[in-house]
Amino acid sequence: MPSIELAKAYNPKDFEDRIYAFWRDGGYFKPNRPEADPFVVVIPPPNVTGVLHMGHGLNNCLQDVLVRYHRMLGKNTLWVPGTDHAGIATQNVVERRLLSEGIAKEEIGREAFVEKTWEVKRDHHAHIVRQLERIGASCDWDRERFTMDEGLSRAVREVFVSLYERGLVYRGRYLVNWCHSCGTALSDDEVDHQEVQGAMYHIAYPLTDGSGSLEIATTRPETLLGDTGVAVHPDDERYRHLIGKTLKLPLTDREIPIVADSYVDREFGTGAVKVTPAHDPNDREMGMRHQLEAINILRPDGRLNEAVPPAYRGMTVEEGRKAVVEDLKKGGFFIREQEHSHQVGHCYRCNTAVEPYLSDQWFVRMKPLADKALQAWKDGKLRFYPKRWENTYVRWLEGIRDWCVSRQLWWGHRIPVWYCDDCNHMMVEREDPSVCSSCGSSNIRQDEDVLDTWFSSWLWPFSTLGWPDKTEDLAAYYPTTALVTAYDIIFFWVARMIMAGIEFMGEVPFRDIYIHQLVRDKQGRKMSKSLGNGIDPIQVVEEYGADALKFTLAFLAAQGQDILLDENTFKIGSKFANKVWNAARFILMNLEEGSLVKVPPQEYSDIDRWIYHRLNKTSAGVEEAMASFRFNDAAHEVYEFFWNDYCDWYLEAAKPSLYGGDNAEKQRILSLLVALLEESLRLLHPFLPFLTEELYQKLPAEKSRGALINADYPRPLKQREDLQVEKEFASLMELVRLVRTARSEFTIPPSQRFRVSIFTENDYAYASFLQKHRSIIEVLMGAEVAAIGPEVSRSADTITAVGEGFHAYLHIRELIDLPKERSRMEKEVTRLEGLLEKTEKKLSGKKFLENAPEEVVEKEQAKREEFSRKIASIKGYLEQLTGDLQ
Repeated sequence: MPSIELAKAYNPKDFEDRIYAFWRDGGYFKPNRPEADPFVVVIPPPNVTGVLHMGHGLNNCLQDVLVRYHRMLGKNTLWVPGTDHAGIATQNVVERRLLSEGIAKEEIGREAFVEKTWEVKRDHHAHIVRQLERIGASCDWDRERFTMDEGLSRAVREVFVSLYERGLVYRGRYLVNWCHSCGTALSDDEVDHQEVQGAMYHIAYPLTDGSGSLEIATTRPETLLGDTGVAVHPDDERYRHLIGKTLKLPLTDREIPIVADSYVDREFGTGAVKVTPAHDPNDREMGMRHQLEAINILRPDGRLNEAVPPAYRGMTVEEGRKAVVEDLKKGGFFIREQEHSHQVGHCYRCNTAVEPYLSDQWFVRMKPLADKALQAWKDGKLRFYPKRWENTYVRWLEGIRDWCVSRQLWWGHRIPVWYCDDCNHMMVEREDPSVCSSCGSSNIRQDEDVLDTWFSSWLWPFSTLGWPDKTEDLAAYYPTTALVTAYDIIFFWVARMIMAGIEFMGEVPFRDIYIHQLVRDKQGRKMSKSLGNGIDPIQVVEEYGADALKFTLAFLAAQGQDILLDENTFKIGSKFANKVWNAARFILMNLEEGSLVKVPPQEYSDIDRWIYHRLNKTSAGVEEAMASFRFNDAAHEVYEFFWNDYCDWYLEAAKPSLYGGDNAEKQRILSLLVALLEESLRLLHPFLPFLTEELYQKLPAEKSRGALINADYPRPLKQREDLQVEKEFASLMELVRLVRTARSEFTIPPSQRFRVSIFTENDYAYASFLQKHRSIIEVLMGAEVAAIGPEVSRSADTITAVGEGFHAYLHIRELIDLPKERSRMEKEVTRLEGLLEKTEKKLSGKKFLENAPEEVVEKEQAKREEFSRKIASIKGYLEQLTGDLQ
């Protein structure tokens, strides 16, 4: 077998695009084992007009690791890709483009605007797909879906009409969250509440009978223009005599009643509450209890409307607030204002302050759906990883409110409801009607609103498989297996998918739900445009390669801990990929003419048995970690095996056989090295897919080799277990590490040879193992073993390193400038003690422990342990350098 030349330097740009085309064109992303158990994942569809950020990078890298792993386990694996039409976000993108050209959407009309949006969708879609390909997503692209494609649009209509027929969809005039910037209603879950520093304004409302006034406290003085009452607690002695009287509403010519309502908190403010039924949900409830009029004072664009006095019409809320306060002062109604911080809802898309707004909207009645989803969890049909997210899921379902699903947009699934302008009949239909079903008139019009983006997304696990048709895919792949997503859409998406799956398919859409971490910068801050601390995953691919991105993110994805990143973090994956490349290059360049042989286990040496035991233990560790979505533990397992066990120990220990004169032994060890490399590439593939496939195709083979992506993943085998050889080799490793550490501490260069005498205690169980593998120990230590045994004694030219059951006497005193070395070590101890003191001070600080991310605290704890270990080690050597020879 002639040697195989790999490029000297690992360069992922040389092969990543080629390998991806090899997989895609070869149909390797398709489910191709119909007789096997299915493993199905649906991608959380990214917004079609967005770009992948590092959160997407993490999400899709972890999905790809999972999918590749289960594909190699022999499952009939399907990863369904797709994109979301993202109603508000996409419409905003197109509106901004038009405005940059000086065009308002109303000028071109709905039909032309929607067509322009489809054009933008097509442009952006290709970009999103290319980004997913660049990071190596092994999706079945032939099954790609879009939330507004023909099939999914039909599913959306079917669900809306079915829910209406079941009494679970209704229309009504209710208070909704209104974003005047986006021009649409929002569901409660689309509102982000932020702490805002504002003011509490105290205002005098005069009694109509002239007997005095009532002091009101409010954070929204402009809304008094919509007040239709003032409420006090029925048991509040201060105001009981005023109940039933009326007040003159400042700045208007209206009179409003004083009502008694137990909702009022007597301790907050003055205990008298202005009631604005059209602009506060609690006021709305009080208004309905007391038959108070609801006066809407806002236009859809957020400006004050014709219901307010002429002086304020057309003002923004902020302008209106200033004007109202100024006029209250002029009129003698203003008492005082004081600083007050309070929670204000903001649009999750554009961050505009949201207004409670009274309007006609469509709602889904959620409690009947939520009860079933809650019962599914109680019945053990759902498992969250980490488990603590179950509490979030349960709390939301238990406190669920009806879902406002109508949006005042042009882009999206138009609500399938038609109104007859002749007889006022309303039709909710699966197909577009041409005439009124009541009077036969053709004078009908469709509802102008579209459905919330999430109304299509909640059907994703079954609509993507062909529902409402009874397709082969739906029968084969529903329910799906696992969902990988972020915690911030448990409400928006995860819980709703579960509800929809149970309601329309009769079973939950997946069993396992893995909630992954947030990606933050090294300071623990969330990555955002405003902070400018985001990292583009495609830039990481450009600089380090897709495998470096995937491996690094998996390596750091500890459950329950956010990931702290900067650009340099991805060197973790890059260095590891480089190590794999170099190890493979070394082995393949050492191949010579003559075939490789299959080495039977009975011909394994102790070191061979050890490496196969370690490989076995690693595959078992990966199996256990992946079963519970501990991606970081699985990545650490493969990293430790390949870098430490295979490269640093086994490969180094094999060099005497490679470079010795025994050709048969050389053929044997090369055969084992190649066999282990092949199995290691299978072990590593889910984490480093491009690199491992490229190397796998270069391996020598008697017949054409298939694709690694479809190869069998290494499984633990009972016959490979060898606990005895693991203990024996651990003794050899301890000895070698002690000598290597001493070499490092005394700054003796690797090229400098010296002698080591090894004293073993009489009951030391591994003395014969060390004796047997003397030549390997010498190679690994870079030193000569002078003697091994209980008779060995220490001589004056040695420094002692103490192991468990043995002492290693290093004959190195003559290589050391004792005064200089003692001085250097003392300075190093002083330096390390300073670092240790700083670390301990930080770890003793209550503020640091309470506020720092868990991974930052763990990093500091690890530093403390390392500093303490090094100090103890160097002090031990210092004692030997300064003490008398015992």
